[in-house]
Amino acid sequence: MTTDALIPWLRDSDPALRWQVERDLLHEPPEVWEATRARIATEGFGARLLALQDPDGQWAGGAFFPAGFGFATIDGERDNSQPWTATTWTLNSLREWGLDAAALSGTAELLAENSRWEYENLPYWGGEVDCCINAWTVENGLWLGADITGVVDWLVGHRLPDGGWNCEWIEGSTRSSVHSTLNTLKGLLAYDAATGGTEATRAARRSGEEYLLRRGLFRRLSTGEPVAPWVTRFSYPFRWFYSVLNAADYFRRAALLDGVPPDPRMAEAIELIRAARQPDGTWVQGRTLPGAVWFEVDVPEGEPSKWLTLFGTRVLDWWDARPR
Repeated sequence: MTTDALIPWLRDSDPALRWQVERDLLHEPPEVWEATRARIATEGFGARLLALQDPDGQWAGGAFFPAGFGFATIDGERDNSQPWTATTWTLNSLREWGLDAAALSGTAELLAENSRWEYENLPYWGGEVDCCINAWTVENGLWLGADITGVVDWLVGHRLPDGGWNCEWIEGSTRSSVHSTLNTLKGLLAYDAATGGTEATRAARRSGEEYLLRRGLFRRLSTGEPVAPWVTRFSYPFRWFYSVLNAADYFRRAALLDGVPPDPRMAEAIELIRAARQPDGTWVQGRTLPGAVWFEVDVPEGEPSKWLTLFGTRVLDWWDARPR
């Protein structure tokens, strides 16, 4: 439940965040939050990103990395500071914020003509060999009206025997990753929500969900120990990074689509989220992933985050309203 003291603080936000607060936490009527959502294209974060689009439809001149980007080496080690300015990352932000696809009219066609993946120069809407990248391609393609059917089929066909996915399958990995599995699930959920799905996509989604649920969203199946300390590292933007908060929000959306109650195997993970809530009802920004950004959209590490407070409160409201 959102406390009365938090309401003015949460309302005083960019339209990309405020409309979700109005819809999901304050339960305002559609005419209220839809009006706020419409402002994303002309105000704040959304308008700033739209203004940075290249004439060829891309951002920063590249599909996944900015044009001309190369991993630097530091003392012989590769620097994995992923920039977050190229086309896919920018589309992810605009879509997740709720921008109306009409504001990007023609972008799908421009990307089909001009954008190629850095991996083997493959065409943008055909995807490539990374599960997470292909899942984002599905989500962005559905949003912008591109044909991503082949990429959906690819995701279904690259599920691993343990039920999930791993972006390092091409390196020979046969064990799923929580990061890759969650990101792939988001793509399949978007497909099922937009189209009704197929028997194959629904089965793949159930398999991936079961992979995470059997582990309580954060434990190793082999030992019962937490996967890693970072499962309770909450920071916004989520990017590709797994946490129990990121996973719980996925399961909230999936349950609402499927019309089912929360799975009880999430109980421990939910309590980890609840434990991170501060006495004033907020969640504090954790350490974010390094890398260049167009501009900051949340607070520095250690400060109360409106984005995380939205996600955390939304998940707990959903969980606490479950049938007993």
